[in-house]
Amino acid sequence: GRRGVEERMVNVDNVVRDPVHGDIPLTNEELRILDTPEMQRLRNIRQLGTAYLVYPGAQHSRFEHSVGTAHLTSKLICAINGERDSGGSGYGGFDDHEERVVRIASLVHDATHLPFGHNIEDQTGLLPRHDVPERFCSLFSADTELGRVLRSLGVHDEVLGILAPGALPESKQVPEYWRSLVSGTIDADMLDYLARDAMFTGLKLHYDPRIFSMFRVERRTQRLYIELTSHGYLKEALLSELLRCLEARYYFSERVYYHHAKISSGALIAKAVEIALTEGGLDFETLQKSTDAGLISDLTKMELDDADAVARLRMFIDAYTSRRLPKRAAVYPAYANRQSQADLIARFFGAGSSQARREVEDRLTNSLEAQTGIRSQVLLYCPAGNMQLKSARMLVHWPGQDELSPLNDFRDQVPRLSDLEQAYQRMWKFYVLIMSDDVQQINALSGLCAQEFSNSVNLLRA
Repeated sequence: GRRGVEERMVNVDNVVRDPVHGDIPLTNEELRILDTPEMQRLRNIRQLGTAYLVYPGAQHSRFEHSVGTAHLTSKLICAINGERDSGGSGYGGFDDHEERVVRIASLVHDATHLPFGHNIEDQTGLLPRHDVPERFCSLFSADTELGRVLRSLGVHDEVLGILAPGALPESKQVPEYWRSLVSGTIDADMLDYLARDAMFTGLKLHYDPRIFSMFRVERRTQRLYIELTSHGYLKEALLSELLRCLEARYYFSERVYYHHAKISSGALIAKAVEIALTEGGLDFETLQKSTDAGLISDLTKMELDDADAVARLRMFIDAYTSRRLPKRAAVYPAYANRQSQADLIARFFGAGSSQARREVEDRLTNSLEAQTGIRSQVLLYCPAGNMQLKSARMLVHWPGQDELSPLNDFRDQVPRLSDLEQAYQRMWKFYVLIMSDDVQQINALSGLCAQEFSNSVNLLRA
């Protein structure tokens, strides 16, 4: 069998103590990467964005998550190679160079994240997502210290190939199983953040370490998968463990990632950033270098030509820093809005949506003022349509099947999986929020929403 990660890795002169995984060995090369300004910035970007306003312990950063992901990458590689070395003729694995490259990719996989990342990217509709190739190309360019270190280590192209395959020509593509270990479905990234988010939110949730032993690389196709077959039949215990991991992810989505107070607080940040971007007080390059606290500070002090825009910007940031969160005036869940969900997403989510969203927000704000005599800002929040459904696309070897298939191909045989997919879809909700806790204002806005979104069903009851 293989020796432990600590013994086997070359040049391990450094050990970091991590509250989740214990001692994590790092090479000198990896320390050089972590010591760049681009990676140190991640110490000041919270992993869960505004969730600390709901779970006060959720102060952990993307920096320690990055280190933890590299550690779990080696843990997975160790298990995969152990299966290969114990005589699995159809199994592939990783040599030392491949482990070195995939670990480095794991370390830098979140380097492009903005402060309060997903909220700002998704809810302003004005920025490219953190995982698009251009963002990685820019951050790994010769103009950054991180880019220069990756080049000096000779791993720039391979790391880019793992994290942003679209940035490289066909001739420079890396094997698919390298990518799947870091940015697959159940991967080192997810296994770290589930354990880390559980610890720092205080939610009692664990997956069994046995999950690490389930991974294989199919030598013939060079793909990562999970082995669910033993002597021709289904290993129910392993399938159950796999589902428990996916259920854990759902549980966190429900309790943390889509908690209504996290959504309300994230909407405040997104609106402030949207104003700053639209009025020219902030640009993407500045955002890419910002930290959570740095961005709030910049927004607090920002001067813009438009006095009204400054007033609105201040209102959103003051509300955020004093935790006066917008209240829900109307909520449109997917399960009650099958007919209108696609239209709401097309109008109000992602790239190009900011104009339409602002028009509706302003119209509702003005109508409410005309009706009540009080001006209370209205905000819309529209989440992505797919709601994390990629989580069941993990390749598995199912009994009786010669070829690998995504797990969700077998949803008919696995009722829990089908239930989970439907639960994710039911979690989608379109929110109309208001900067007021006055019941009359909230009720009046609810009435206006019935006219504005007449094709949709609001299930919120006072």
